[in-house]
Amino acid sequence: MIDENTETEYFDELTTEDEERLLDELGIFGESRRKFLGQISTAGVTALILQAVAQQNAANEVGLASAVAEENAISVKFRINGVERALALDSRVTLLDALRERLALTGSKKGCDHGQCGACTVLIDGRRVLSCLTLTAQCEGKEVTTIEGLAKGDQLHPMQAAFIKYDGFQCGFCTSGQICSAVAMMNEAKNGEASYVTDDLRQKPRSLQLSDDEIRERMSGNLCRCGAYPNIVAAIKEVHTGKEEAQMWRFTDGKTAEAGGRSK
Repeated sequence: MIDENTETEYFDELTTEDEERLLDELGIFGESRRKFLGQISTAGVTALILQAVAQQNAANEVGLASAVAEENAISVKFRINGVERALALDSRVTLLDALRERLALTGSKKGCDHGQCGACTVLIDGRRVLSCLTLTAQCEGKEVTTIEGLAKGDQLHPMQAAFIKYDGFQCGFCTSGQICSAVAMMNEAKNGEASYVTDDLRQKPRSLQLSDDEIRERMSGNLCRCGAYPNIVAAIKEVHTGKEEAQMWRFTDGKTAEAGGRSK
């Protein structure tokens, strides 16, 4: 059986400089150190010291992160849904993270976080942008509109009402981005902005009449993993034309049917 002195010498050979320093900080010296080592096993002491080392390393990392944050801190002032806001944050923080984590506006969703799904789409000065790829610092002095800012009190935006009417969503994860993108697309059509499928790019009419193909092309950056695309197109088309669209359902055999009607 290893006696107390032998165990202490054995432990001293195993401890690192950092572990020795931590024991000193704990106030374990001389006889106290011998008694302490004699009361618990070497394995127990090692576990205790490793835990203390981990805690100190974590504290050092927090301190380093704070220093980095302070080094890169900037102040950004912009209007969000009609309200003036000022934020002090790291210059590398994306608009999406600022909206969700700093302003509690969680309607904009973080889907792919790579600008590929469109779930984070918001409006900046009326133009649609991917907030996951936009730095908050770029919004200085600008007007940002999220899904929370489209309605006026209890009165839904026409695009929101149309999505509900035509069941343009299922799980709803992509819906806020779909609606914001559709609202911006209406303005693009009014301004005569062409798309890849526009028939004549040389003509720039003040207001474009959007076909189903035009709507699909212009909304192609917003993905719906539930596959509610026909309903989304119908909702957008009603808002665009002002005419009610027949709600059609397409079956796997290629037949279609109006809602509540027979298959054709």
